[in-house]
Amino acid sequence: MSNNIQPFHLAVPVNNLEKCKRFYEDVLGCEPGRSDTHWADYDFFGHQLVLHYKDEKKKDATHNPVDGKHVPVPHFGVVLLWEDFDILEKQLRSKNVSFIIEPYIRFEGQVGEQKTMFFYDPSFNALEFKTFKNQEFLFKS
Repeated sequence: MSNNIQPFHLAVPVNNLEKCKRFYEDVLGCEPGRSDTHWADYDFFGHQLVLHYKDEKKKDATHNPVDGKHVPVPHFGVVLLWEDFDILEKQLRSKNVSFIIEPYIRFEGQVGEQKTMFFYDPSFNALEFKTFKNQEFLFKS
């Protein structure tokens, strides 16, 4: 795998998406990227931060819908180069890692087209590794 440092990806739960969006945009000056009714992407100092709405009353709700999948929240990972994603996927499969969400192409044919995969570590922390068809679209909407 390449030794190039890639942007970090972090997704965090928030109980008031609009209030948090204002904070990250207005207070921290983060540029918004793609968003939906339950999540929003930000350029967080060159890294990808995703805010996922999680109702406080639903403490057991640990997933949000993204592209027809149930994405675990919270989760974290790294944005890899396209060829490094394929190498890591093969490595994980060879180690019999069980995927929460099997590797697939998300937002195919759209700005932000990416390969993504989700799995747990031994302590059940959810990890997402992804790669963008065009790295320039990491924060574009």
